[in-house]
Amino acid sequence: MVFTTPVVRALKRRFPDARITYLVEAAAEPVVRHNPHIDTLMVVARPRGLERVRYDWRLARGLRQQHFDIAIDLHGGPRAAWFTRASGAPLRIGYDLPGRAWAYNTRVPWTRALVPPRHSVLNQWDLLGPLGIGEADPVADAVQMPLAPDAVTRVASRLREAGVPDDAAIAVLHVSAGNPFRRWPAERFAELASTLTTLPQPMHVVITSGPSEAEAVDRVTRLARETPLVAASRIVHCGEFDLSELAALVSRARLYIGGDSGPLHVAATTRTPVVALFGPTLPARSLPWRDPAVPSIAVDAGPLECRPCHQRTCVPGDFRCLGGISVPMVLAACRQALGTS
Repeated sequence: MVFTTPVVRALKRRFPDARITYLVEAAAEPVVRHNPHIDTLMVVARPRGLERVRYDWRLARGLRQQHFDIAIDLHGGPRAAWFTRASGAPLRIGYDLPGRAWAYNTRVPWTRALVPPRHSVLNQWDLLGPLGIGEADPVADAVQMPLAPDAVTRVASRLREAGVPDDAAIAVLHVSAGNPFRRWPAERFAELASTLTTLPQPMHVVITSGPSEAEAVDRVTRLARETPLVAASRIVHCGEFDLSELAALVSRARLYIGGDSGPLHVAATTRTPVVALFGPTLPARSLPWRDPAVPSIAVDAGPLECRPCHQRTCVPGDFRCLGGISVPMVLAACRQALGTS
């Protein structure tokens, strides 16, 4: 979702008088809720069984009644392809994927190959080629997620309740990921967190995770607070943050550290320096797409025969891509991002 936001901006720039409607499922809706280039946001539900069929049919009929001129499928899945076709738009653009020819009348190449690596924003940008839109520029076309004012207020309140001073230097440490291939060991996260609190300019470290990873946060928090010479009050765990709150939290922070997952890309929409840990994926594909003047530093284990991979089976069996990332490596990147190296 975050990777599509440069496309939306480019469309509005190319067609300033156009009305842009964006279809999005509820889970990702906060990413585009306040996007200034979107005129109408349609939140699509996910009912089950026969109700899904009835719901999609009604939605498709409503799309056709709006008489769109152009429909672009930024997703490529069967349901998105169906809505694209059902829109009845004279120009329907999508990826040239197997079994999708019926949905589009203009198709762009797509490859699942991991090598050579190519940034995901550029894969989305390919869909603009038929519209005569030029090359993507990370300065002019950075990823975007405007802050929700109510989320900013909620985050400020929660930090105060957790004892974080308003003028505190904050590091956000996101300790979870969608699969085990992208999870740095909890012990290393804890060591990093405790070290950040003892820098010459000590930081408050706010530890976050996804909704199914509360156990990881609890463990990292406990291990970090048990470290000798660490002020336990600087290790902050104040519950789960939704997407809007996470963006607000990171925008207030001086540093974000995390693996290649959705929260990393939410962090990329802010002006906060980022340290990204890459295991099976490559920085060339997923490093923050934004102004290079804002530090975005990748840390990885270097070249490996098994890297990148499709993250289905760890061939060596030891997740060496993430295991090869040491705490001193990440700490050095943090110092560089903070301008203290």
